[in-house]
Amino acid sequence: MTNLYLAKNQLAGKKVELSDITIRDGLQSLETVIDTDTKVKYLEGLILAGFKRMEATNYGHPKFVPFFPDATEVLKRLLNSETKGPDGKTVGEMMKQNGGDVELTAVAIHESGAARAFKDFDAGHGPDRILQMTSTCPEHQRANSGKTHDQYFEMTEQVIKEAHSRGMVVNGTVSTIWGSPFEKFNKQYSMDEKLDIAISFVKRYLNCGADDIELADHDGSVTDYHKSFEFFSRVLDPQEMGTGPDGRNYADPELYIAHFHTMNMASALRNAAAALKAGIIRFESCLSGIGGQPANAVDGVTIEGREGDYYSDHFNHGLISTEDMVTMFHQIGVDTGIDQDMLISLGTDFRKDVVDTFEAQQKKLGREYMKCRSYMLTTGKLPESVTQLYQ
Repeated sequence: MTNLYLAKNQLAGKKVELSDITIRDGLQSLETVIDTDTKVKYLEGLILAGFKRMEATNYGHPKFVPFFPDATEVLKRLLNSETKGPDGKTVGEMMKQNGGDVELTAVAIHESGAARAFKDFDAGHGPDRILQMTSTCPEHQRANSGKTHDQYFEMTEQVIKEAHSRGMVVNGTVSTIWGSPFEKFNKQYSMDEKLDIAISFVKRYLNCGADDIELADHDGSVTDYHKSFEFFSRVLDPQEMGTGPDGRNYADPELYIAHFHTMNMASALRNAAAALKAGIIRFESCLSGIGGQPANAVDGVTIEGREGDYYSDHFNHGLISTEDMVTMFHQIGVDTGIDQDMLISLGTDFRKDVVDTFEAQQKKLGREYMKCRSYMLTTGKLPESVTQLYQ
Protein backbone atom coordinates (compact mmCIF):
# COMPACT_ATOMS: atom_id res chain seq x y z
CA MET A 1 0.00 0.00 0.00
CA THR A 2 1.19 3.54 -0.74
CA ASN A 3 3.11 5.31 1.99
CA LEU A 4 0.31 7.90 1.95
CA TYR A 5 -2.19 5.39 3.28
CA LEU A 6 -4.48 6.99 5.87
CA ALA A 7 -5.77 4.70 8.59
CA LYS A 8 -9.37 5.63 9.38
CA ASN A 9 -8.63 6.42 13.02
CA GLN A 10 -5.38 8.22 12.25
CA LEU A 11 -7.03 11.61 11.77
CA ALA A 12 -10.30 10.99 13.60
CA GLY A 13 -11.52 14.22 15.18
CA LYS A 14 -9.01 16.39 13.32
CA LYS A 15 -10.64 19.70 12.44
CA VAL A 16 -10.34 21.38 9.05
CA GLU A 17 -11.63 24.71 7.73
CA LEU A 18 -13.34 24.57 4.37
CA SER A 19 -14.02 27.51 2.06
CA ASP A 20 -16.60 27.15 -0.66
CA ILE A 21 -15.81 29.38 -3.63
CA THR A 22 -18.53 28.27 -6.05
CA ILE A 23 -20.16 31.65 -6.50
CA ARG A 24 -16.88 33.24 -7.53
CA ASP A 25 -14.50 30.64 -8.94
CA GLY A 26 -17.27 28.30 -10.03
CA LEU A 27 -19.59 30.65 -11.87
CA GLN A 28 -16.80 32.47 -13.73
CA SER A 29 -16.16 29.32 -15.75
CA LEU A 30 -19.68 29.26 -17.22
CA GLU A 31 -20.20 31.24 -20.42
CA THR A 32 -23.18 33.11 -19.04
CA VAL A 33 -23.99 35.56 -16.26
CA ILE A 34 -25.89 34.03 -13.34
CA ASP A 35 -28.48 36.30 -11.70
CA THR A 36 -27.98 37.86 -8.28
CA ASP A 37 -30.88 36.00 -6.64
CA THR A 38 -29.32 32.64 -7.53
CA LYS A 39 -25.91 33.70 -6.25
CA VAL A 40 -27.31 34.87 -2.91
CA LYS A 41 -29.54 31.79 -2.58
CA TYR A 42 -26.60 29.39 -2.77
CA LEU A 43 -24.27 31.53 -0.69
CA GLU A 44 -26.90 31.53 2.04
CA GLY A 45 -27.46 27.79 1.63
CA LEU A 46 -23.75 27.04 2.01
CA ILE A 47 -23.53 29.24 5.09
CA LEU A 48 -26.51 27.45 6.66
CA ALA A 49 -24.79 24.13 5.86
CA GLY A 50 -21.88 25.23 8.03
CA PHE A 51 -19.36 27.07 5.85
CA LYS A 52 -17.61 29.91 7.68
CA ARG A 53 -15.43 31.10 4.80
CA MET A 54 -17.12 32.16 1.58
CA GLU A 55 -15.59 33.57 -1.59
CA ALA A 56 -18.55 35.62 -2.71
CA THR A 57 -17.56 37.73 -5.71
CA ASN A 58 -14.89 39.33 -7.90
CA TYR A 59 -14.07 43.03 -8.28
CA GLY A 60 -12.43 42.49 -11.67
CA HIS A 61 -13.25 45.04 -14.36
CA PRO A 62 -16.70 44.14 -15.79
CA LYS A 63 -15.36 44.66 -19.30
CA PHE A 64 -12.91 41.77 -18.91
CA VAL A 65 -14.59 39.72 -16.16
CA PRO A 66 -18.29 40.32 -16.88
CA PHE A 67 -19.65 37.61 -14.59
CA PHE A 68 -19.84 39.79 -11.46
CA PRO A 69 -21.55 43.10 -12.29
CA ASP A 70 -23.38 42.72 -8.97
CA ALA A 71 -20.34 42.43 -6.67
CA THR A 72 -21.46 45.20 -4.33
CA GLU A 73 -25.09 44.05 -4.35
CA VAL A 74 -24.21 40.44 -3.44
CA LEU A 75 -22.20 41.58 -0.43
CA LYS A 76 -24.90 44.03 0.66
CA ARG A 77 -27.57 41.37 0.52
CA LEU A 78 -25.57 38.89 2.56
CA LEU A 79 -24.73 41.45 5.21
CA ASN A 80 -28.40 42.40 5.49
CA SER A 81 -29.93 38.96 4.91
CA GLU A 82 -33.01 38.09 6.97
CA THR A 83 -32.86 34.40 5.99
CA LYS A 84 -32.93 32.41 9.22
CA GLY A 85 -31.02 29.32 10.20
CA PRO A 86 -32.33 26.48 12.44
CA ASP A 87 -31.30 28.42 15.56
CA GLY A 88 -33.28 31.48 14.51
CA LYS A 89 -30.20 33.56 13.77
CA THR A 90 -30.27 35.34 10.41
CA VAL A 91 -27.55 34.98 7.79
CA GLY A 92 -26.86 38.70 8.19
CA GLU A 93 -26.20 38.20 11.90
CA MET A 94 -23.75 35.43 11.05
CA MET A 95 -21.51 37.81 9.09
CA LYS A 96 -18.18 38.77 10.63
CA GLN A 97 -18.90 42.47 10.18
CA ASN A 98 -22.10 42.03 12.19
CA GLY A 99 -20.43 40.21 15.05
CA GLY A 100 -20.70 36.71 13.60
CA ASP A 101 -18.06 34.26 12.40
CA VAL A 102 -18.64 34.03 8.63
CA GLU A 103 -15.85 35.65 6.60
CA LEU A 104 -16.60 37.06 3.14
CA THR A 105 -13.86 37.16 0.51
CA ALA A 106 -13.77 39.00 -2.80
CA VAL A 107 -11.14 38.67 -5.52
CA ALA A 108 -9.34 41.95 -6.23
CA ILE A 109 -6.32 41.05 -8.33
CA HIS A 110 -5.62 44.58 -9.62
CA GLU A 111 -5.35 47.97 -7.94
CA SER A 112 -8.69 49.07 -9.39
CA GLY A 113 -10.45 46.04 -7.91
CA ALA A 114 -8.86 46.65 -4.52
CA ALA A 115 -9.97 50.28 -4.68
CA ARG A 116 -13.57 49.16 -5.27
CA ALA A 117 -13.31 46.75 -2.34
CA PHE A 118 -12.00 49.51 -0.09
CA LYS A 119 -14.79 51.84 -1.20
CA ASP A 120 -17.44 49.25 -0.36
CA PHE A 121 -15.80 48.41 2.95
CA ASP A 122 -15.67 52.08 3.93
CA ALA A 123 -19.37 52.34 3.05
CA GLY A 124 -20.17 49.44 5.37
CA HIS A 125 -20.81 46.66 2.87
CA GLY A 126 -17.42 45.44 1.67
CA PRO A 127 -15.63 42.10 2.03
CA ASP A 128 -13.69 41.05 5.11
CA ARG A 129 -10.90 39.63 2.98
CA ILE A 130 -9.57 40.30 -0.50
CA LEU A 131 -7.53 37.99 -2.68
CA GLN A 132 -4.55 38.92 -4.81
CA MET A 133 -2.73 36.45 -7.04
CA THR A 134 0.65 35.87 -8.57
CA SER A 135 1.94 32.97 -10.64
CA THR A 136 5.37 31.39 -10.46
CA CYS A 137 5.33 31.20 -14.28
CA PRO A 138 6.27 34.63 -15.75
CA GLU A 139 4.14 34.14 -18.87
CA HIS A 140 1.10 33.16 -16.81
CA GLN A 141 1.77 36.09 -14.48
CA ARG A 142 1.83 38.55 -17.38
CA ALA A 143 -1.32 37.08 -18.97
CA ASN A 144 -3.29 37.27 -15.72
CA SER A 145 -2.15 40.62 -14.33
CA GLY A 146 -0.31 42.50 -17.07
CA LYS A 147 2.62 42.91 -14.66
CA THR A 148 6.01 41.38 -14.04
CA HIS A 149 6.60 39.64 -10.73
CA ASP A 150 8.46 42.62 -9.27
CA GLN A 151 5.75 45.04 -10.40
CA TYR A 152 3.04 42.87 -8.92
CA PHE A 153 4.68 42.42 -5.53
CA GLU A 154 5.35 46.16 -5.34
CA MET A 155 1.63 46.77 -5.99
CA THR A 156 0.37 44.09 -3.63
CA GLU A 157 2.53 45.34 -0.77
CA GLN A 158 0.77 48.71 -1.00
CA VAL A 159 -2.65 47.06 -1.26
CA ILE A 160 -1.91 45.00 1.86
CA LYS A 161 -0.98 48.13 3.81
CA GLU A 162 -4.21 49.87 2.75
CA ALA A 163 -6.28 46.82 3.62
CA HIS A 164 -4.67 46.39 7.01
CA SER A 165 -5.26 50.05 7.83
CA ARG A 166 -8.98 49.23 7.55
CA GLY A 167 -8.84 45.96 9.44
CA MET A 168 -9.26 43.90 6.27
CA VAL A 169 -7.46 40.62 5.62
CA VAL A 170 -5.46 39.91 2.45
CA ASN A 171 -4.83 36.55 0.84
CA GLY A 172 -1.88 36.08 -1.47
CA THR A 173 -2.41 33.28 -3.96
CA VAL A 174 0.57 31.45 -5.43
CA SER A 175 -0.42 29.72 -8.66
CA THR A 176 1.22 27.38 -11.22
CA ILE A 177 3.14 25.67 -8.41
CA TRP A 178 3.40 22.28 -10.12
CA GLY A 179 3.09 23.46 -13.71
CA SER A 180 1.73 26.07 -16.11
CA PRO A 181 -0.46 26.17 -19.23
CA PHE A 182 2.61 27.78 -20.82
CA GLU A 183 4.93 24.96 -21.85
CA LYS A 184 8.00 27.20 -21.87
CA PHE A 185 7.91 27.26 -18.06
CA ASN A 186 7.34 23.51 -17.79
CA LYS A 187 10.26 22.72 -20.08
CA GLN A 188 12.57 25.22 -18.41
CA TYR A 189 12.26 23.82 -14.86
CA SER A 190 12.20 20.39 -13.27
CA MET A 191 9.47 19.60 -10.73
CA ASP A 192 11.92 20.08 -7.87
CA GLU A 193 12.91 23.48 -9.23
CA LYS A 194 9.25 24.49 -9.62
CA LEU A 195 8.60 23.66 -5.98
CA ASP A 196 11.68 25.65 -4.91
CA ILE A 197 10.39 28.66 -6.85
CA ALA A 198 6.95 28.31 -5.27
CA ILE A 199 8.42 28.23 -1.75
CA SER A 200 10.30 31.46 -2.49
CA PHE A 201 7.05 33.09 -3.68
CA VAL A 202 5.23 32.00 -0.53
CA LYS A 203 7.89 33.64 1.62
CA ARG A 204 7.85 36.76 -0.53
CA TYR A 205 4.08 37.14 -0.09
CA LEU A 206 4.33 36.62 3.66
CA ASN A 207 7.16 39.12 3.87
CA CYS A 208 4.85 41.62 2.13
CA GLY A 209 2.37 41.12 4.96
CA ALA A 210 -0.15 38.72 3.38
CA ASP A 211 -2.35 37.19 6.09
CA ASP A 212 -2.69 33.80 4.45
CA ILE A 213 -1.62 32.04 1.27
CA GLU A 214 -3.66 30.05 -1.21
CA LEU A 215 -1.51 27.33 -2.75
CA ALA A 216 -2.99 26.59 -6.17
CA ASP A 217 -2.68 23.89 -8.74
CA HIS A 218 -3.98 26.04 -11.58
CA ASP A 219 -4.88 23.35 -14.09
CA GLY A 220 -4.37 19.90 -12.65
CA SER A 221 -0.61 19.79 -13.17
CA VAL A 222 0.00 17.78 -9.99
CA THR A 223 -1.11 14.34 -11.13
CA ASP A 224 1.18 12.50 -8.69
CA TYR A 225 -0.22 13.03 -5.20
CA HIS A 226 3.18 12.27 -3.71
CA LYS A 227 4.28 15.63 -5.15
CA SER A 228 1.35 17.26 -3.42
CA PHE A 229 2.44 15.68 -0.14
CA GLU A 230 6.03 16.76 -0.74
CA PHE A 231 5.18 20.42 -1.34
CA PHE A 232 2.72 20.80 1.54
CA SER A 233 5.16 19.06 3.87
CA ARG A 234 7.75 21.65 2.90
CA VAL A 235 5.55 24.69 3.61
CA LEU A 236 4.79 23.22 7.02
CA ASP A 237 8.45 22.53 7.82
CA PRO A 238 9.69 25.07 10.43
CA GLN A 239 13.32 24.60 9.37
CA GLU A 240 12.57 25.37 5.73
CA MET A 241 10.06 28.17 6.28
CA GLY A 242 11.56 29.87 9.33
CA THR A 243 10.20 32.92 11.13
CA GLY A 244 9.17 36.12 9.38
CA PRO A 245 10.37 39.64 10.17
CA ASP A 246 7.03 40.19 11.95
CA GLY A 247 7.66 37.19 14.19
CA ARG A 248 5.19 34.89 12.51
CA ASN A 249 5.93 31.19 12.26
CA TYR A 250 5.89 30.67 8.50
CA ALA A 251 5.21 26.95 9.01
CA ASP A 252 1.90 27.61 10.79
CA PRO A 253 -0.81 25.54 9.03
CA GLU A 254 -3.32 28.36 9.62
CA LEU A 255 -1.44 30.32 6.96
CA TYR A 256 -2.14 27.97 4.05
CA ILE A 257 -5.10 26.93 1.90
CA ALA A 258 -4.98 24.05 -0.59
CA HIS A 259 -6.67 24.75 -3.95
CA PHE A 260 -6.81 21.99 -6.57
CA HIS A 261 -8.02 22.35 -10.13
CA THR A 262 -8.14 19.16 -12.12
CA MET A 263 -9.16 17.32 -15.26
CA ASN A 264 -9.52 14.22 -13.09
CA MET A 265 -11.59 14.54 -9.89
CA ALA A 266 -10.13 11.38 -8.37
CA SER A 267 -6.65 12.87 -8.78
CA ALA A 268 -7.73 16.09 -7.03
CA LEU A 269 -9.22 14.10 -4.13
CA ARG A 270 -6.00 12.11 -3.74
CA ASN A 271 -4.09 15.39 -3.69
CA ALA A 272 -6.38 16.72 -0.97
CA ALA A 273 -5.84 13.56 1.08
CA ALA A 274 -2.09 13.97 0.66
CA ALA A 275 -2.25 17.62 1.72
CA LEU A 276 -4.30 16.62 4.75
CA LYS A 277 -1.75 14.02 5.78
CA ALA A 278 1.03 16.60 5.36
CA GLY A 279 -0.78 18.76 7.92
CA ILE A 280 -2.84 21.19 5.82
CA ILE A 281 -6.12 22.11 7.55
CA ARG A 282 -7.64 24.65 5.14
CA PHE A 283 -9.11 23.71 1.74
CA GLU A 284 -11.18 25.32 -1.03
CA SER A 285 -13.74 23.73 -3.35
CA CYS A 286 -16.73 24.28 -5.65
CA LEU A 287 -20.16 22.65 -5.87
CA SER A 288 -20.37 20.13 -8.75
CA GLY A 289 -16.62 20.50 -9.26
CA ILE A 290 -17.07 23.44 -11.63
CA GLY A 291 -14.87 26.52 -11.80
CA GLY A 292 -11.50 27.61 -13.03
CA GLN A 293 -10.18 30.07 -15.55
CA PRO A 294 -12.77 32.73 -16.46
CA ALA A 295 -14.69 31.81 -19.60
CA ASN A 296 -13.64 33.50 -22.82
CA ALA A 297 -17.18 34.23 -23.99
CA VAL A 298 -20.57 35.24 -22.62
CA ASP A 299 -23.65 33.83 -24.36
CA GLY A 300 -21.66 33.22 -27.52
CA VAL A 301 -19.91 36.60 -27.63
CA THR A 302 -16.14 36.59 -27.11
CA ILE A 303 -14.97 38.81 -24.26
CA GLU A 304 -12.70 41.62 -25.41
CA GLY A 305 -9.06 40.73 -24.93
CA ARG A 306 -9.70 37.01 -24.56
CA GLU A 307 -9.56 36.04 -28.21
CA GLY A 308 -7.20 33.08 -28.60
CA ASP A 309 -6.84 32.88 -24.85
CA TYR A 310 -4.05 30.72 -23.45
CA TYR A 311 -6.55 28.64 -21.49
CA SER A 312 -9.24 27.83 -24.03
CA ASP A 313 -10.21 24.45 -22.55
CA HIS A 314 -11.46 25.87 -19.26
CA PHE A 315 -14.41 23.45 -19.13
CA ASN A 316 -11.94 20.63 -18.39
CA HIS A 317 -10.22 22.23 -15.42
CA GLY A 318 -12.80 22.70 -12.71
CA LEU A 319 -12.05 22.85 -9.01
CA ILE A 320 -12.22 19.95 -6.59
CA SER A 321 -15.85 19.11 -5.76
CA THR A 322 -17.19 20.34 -2.43
CA GLU A 323 -19.59 17.40 -2.16
CA ASP A 324 -16.79 14.88 -2.78
CA MET A 325 -14.17 16.45 -0.54
CA VAL A 326 -16.53 16.77 2.43
CA THR A 327 -17.60 13.14 1.94
CA MET A 328 -13.99 11.96 1.80
CA PHE A 329 -13.04 13.86 4.95
CA HIS A 330 -16.06 12.52 6.81
CA GLN A 331 -15.19 8.95 5.80
CA ILE A 332 -11.77 9.44 7.37
CA GLY A 333 -13.37 10.86 10.52
CA VAL A 334 -12.24 14.44 9.98
CA ASP A 335 -14.43 17.19 11.47
CA THR A 336 -15.40 19.67 8.74
CA GLY A 337 -18.20 21.43 10.62
CA ILE A 338 -20.39 20.85 7.54
CA ASP A 339 -23.84 19.21 7.55
CA GLN A 340 -23.23 16.63 4.81
CA ASP A 341 -26.89 15.81 4.19
CA MET A 342 -27.73 19.48 3.82
CA LEU A 343 -24.73 19.96 1.54
CA ILE A 344 -25.67 17.07 -0.78
CA SER A 345 -29.24 18.37 -0.99
CA LEU A 346 -28.01 21.87 -1.76
CA GLY A 347 -25.51 20.52 -4.29
CA THR A 348 -28.25 18.55 -6.02
CA ASP A 349 -30.36 21.70 -6.34
CA PHE A 350 -27.38 23.71 -7.58
CA ARG A 351 -26.59 21.09 -10.19
CA LYS A 352 -30.18 21.21 -11.48
CA ASP A 353 -30.62 24.99 -11.28
CA VAL A 354 -27.24 26.06 -12.64
CA VAL A 355 -25.01 23.33 -14.08
CA ASP A 356 -27.60 21.22 -15.88
CA THR A 357 -29.48 24.31 -17.05
CA PHE A 358 -26.28 25.73 -18.53
CA GLU A 359 -25.47 22.39 -20.17
CA ALA A 360 -28.92 22.20 -21.79
CA GLN A 361 -28.65 25.78 -23.01
CA GLN A 362 -25.21 25.22 -24.53
CA LYS A 363 -26.23 21.93 -26.16
CA LYS A 364 -29.21 23.63 -27.78
CA LEU A 365 -26.89 26.22 -29.29
CA GLY A 366 -24.21 23.69 -30.28
CA ARG A 367 -21.65 25.05 -27.82
CA GLU A 368 -19.29 23.41 -25.34
CA TYR A 369 -20.22 23.25 -21.67
CA MET A 370 -19.03 22.20 -18.24
CA LYS A 371 -20.66 19.12 -16.73
CA CYS A 372 -21.27 18.28 -13.10
CA ARG A 373 -18.08 16.45 -12.11
CA SER A 374 -18.96 15.45 -8.55
CA TYR A 375 -18.81 11.70 -7.92
CA MET A 376 -21.31 12.01 -5.08
CA LEU A 377 -23.85 13.71 -7.33
CA THR A 378 -23.30 11.53 -10.40
CA THR A 379 -22.60 8.08 -8.92
CA GLY A 380 -23.41 8.38 -5.22
CA LYS A 381 -19.97 7.20 -4.09
CA LEU A 382 -16.29 8.04 -4.29
CA PRO A 383 -14.00 6.01 -6.61
CA GLU A 384 -11.87 3.19 -5.27
CA SER A 385 -8.69 5.00 -6.32
CA VAL A 386 -9.56 7.49 -3.56
CA THR A 387 -11.10 5.26 -0.90
CA GLN A 388 -8.26 2.73 -1.11
CA LEU A 389 -6.06 5.37 0.50
CA TYR A 390 -7.94 4.98 3.76
CA GLN A 391 -9.93 1.74 3.70
